[in-house]
Amino acid sequence: MPYIVGYKPRLNYQALLEERVVDFLMSDKGLIGLFDVFTSEGVIREPRKVDFSTLLVEAPKNMIIKEPNVEYEVKLKTPNYIEIEQNNRKLGELGEELVIEYERWRLIDIGRESYAEQVEWVSKDLGDGAGFDVLSKNKDGSDRYIEVKTTKLGELTPFYFSKNELKFSRKKSTRYFLYRVFRFNQHPNVFIKNGSFDEVCTYEPVSFIGIIR
Repeated sequence: MPYIVGYKPRLNYQALLEERVVDFLMSDKGLIGLFDVFTSEGVIREPRKVDFSTLLVEAPKNMIIKEPNVEYEVKLKTPNYIEIEQNNRKLGELGEELVIEYERWRLIDIGRESYAEQVEWVSKDLGDGAGFDVLSKNKDGSDRYIEVKTTKLGELTPFYFSKNELKFSRKKSTRYFLYRVFRFNQHPNVFIKNGSFDEVCTYEPVSFIGIIR
């Protein structure tokens, strides 16, 4: 479930507190409805002047956040709201559009105007199978492969990526960049991590495919 922006996840709490809070969340239909609205709708991109000079911020410091195992029975199964939000196509497109605008600004700002004209929105033009979303340029003219992950929540919100994106990030690791767009509906910021997903984050499998043998 989404957490409150500005409150960092912590693991040092009493187990009984977790049980009481989850029981409350499971029984409050109105709250669940608010989560549904937040993750599936409510994407805002009002016409506004974006100050690209302040858009980029430092990436969060190394911080391992792992959900503890729940030892009691959860009475109701709830959707994965973080995953639903990321799969919100409108939110994803607006985040990618913001990154494209930033990349063009960045290239012009470093004196590479001709490269700015070559920035491509790959996921929109060719679909999601390329393994990245935006093709840009580095200062030396080499290709910069950008994967954009956007959230209306904070910078520590987990994100999801495909097997294809993982493979491509390994293949082009030195020129592969994760652009994490966060707080999109408030004052959006972006941090950048360079390298394969093996290098820029910790991850774990959340689904499997079974083939009968």
